[in-house]
Amino acid sequence: MYVDSLALKNFRNYEKLEMHFSDRINIIHGDNAQGKTNILEAIYIAATTKSHRGSKDKDIIHFGCDDSHIRLNLSKRDVGHRIDMHLRRAKPKGAAVDGIPIRRSTELFGLINIIIFSPEDLSVIKNGPGERRRFMDMEICQISRIYYSSLLKFNKILDQRNNLLKQIYFKPEIKDTLDIWDEQLVDAGKSIIKERRNFVSMMNDIIKDIHENLSSGKEKIEIVYEPNVDEDSFLKTLKEKRKIDLKNSVTMTGPQRDDLGVFINDKDVRVYGSQGQQRTAALSLKLAEIEIVKKIINDNPILLLDDVMSELDSQRRDALLSTMNDIQTIITCTGYDDFIRQRISVDKIYKISNGKIV
Repeated sequence: MYVDSLALKNFRNYEKLEMHFSDRINIIHGDNAQGKTNILEAIYIAATTKSHRGSKDKDIIHFGCDDSHIRLNLSKRDVGHRIDMHLRRAKPKGAAVDGIPIRRSTELFGLINIIIFSPEDLSVIKNGPGERRRFMDMEICQISRIYYSSLLKFNKILDQRNNLLKQIYFKPEIKDTLDIWDEQLVDAGKSIIKERRNFVSMMNDIIKDIHENLSSGKEKIEIVYEPNVDEDSFLKTLKEKRKIDLKNSVTMTGPQRDDLGVFINDKDVRVYGSQGQQRTAALSLKLAEIEIVKKIINDNPILLLDDVMSELDSQRRDALLSTMNDIQTIITCTGYDDFIRQRISVDKIYKISNGKIV
């Protein structure tokens, strides 16, 4: 699986751009704030319909324009496919696969698998639980259609329930309608909890050897899923804490408050780990993710590295470089560094300046 080409129109700082990629190692370099990350973002949106930055469509469209277009051509098992995305400022985005419009983003599932790694990912351990939930969501969505559908449904119901909690403050007589939303929230939430539990189990099967290698055999890592509520007691707990929800006008129980525990040699690295241990654990998570996707789809995902090489020391760089042997990799960096020339064979190089290939 690899991206053949990408064409952009009115996307971020690009009025028009067309790029063709090698199926192996591609480097996009240039100064900061020239638009390198925007290219990776466009690829990610074409694959998932979502920005890895969490940006809204209206913020992605080129300044002064009403819409934006992304066209991505890919090869998968020697078969070509085309994904078209139409981002609109005043309407929901439109998408088509091989020229046929799709109605739901779930119809893209399984066509292309993208793994993106940026400097922010190295802070996933020390940051708040929201970052670790986002890590789980981004990774599981690409390997489980059930999870993707459940997450979309859950977030929609959660928003509606939270809005209702705010309305009840002014209209107490509508409080009984919470029962309907509670049942729907629990139904979608149970599926999310189950999928997250399975994902962490798969992660532990793979990550131990990876981290032991990164730490030269000195450390043992364990990932622990920390659900806010057990799926079997979700509805009961939700009802028991309804008074608290009404007081705060927000839902306090559910997978939207889950966390991921990371332990090195039985110590919580979030609390007791050094910065080096936290960054190594974050890299282990990303490398384990690559192996999980390979195993599930029986193919290689596409790897996007967003200016992350400069953040890693030589040992961690070597571990990441070793994954590129048989994976299409698109790397952004500020300079065509010497270590890249020496350590890997680069097949294609682009230089970006002010939204243009120079």
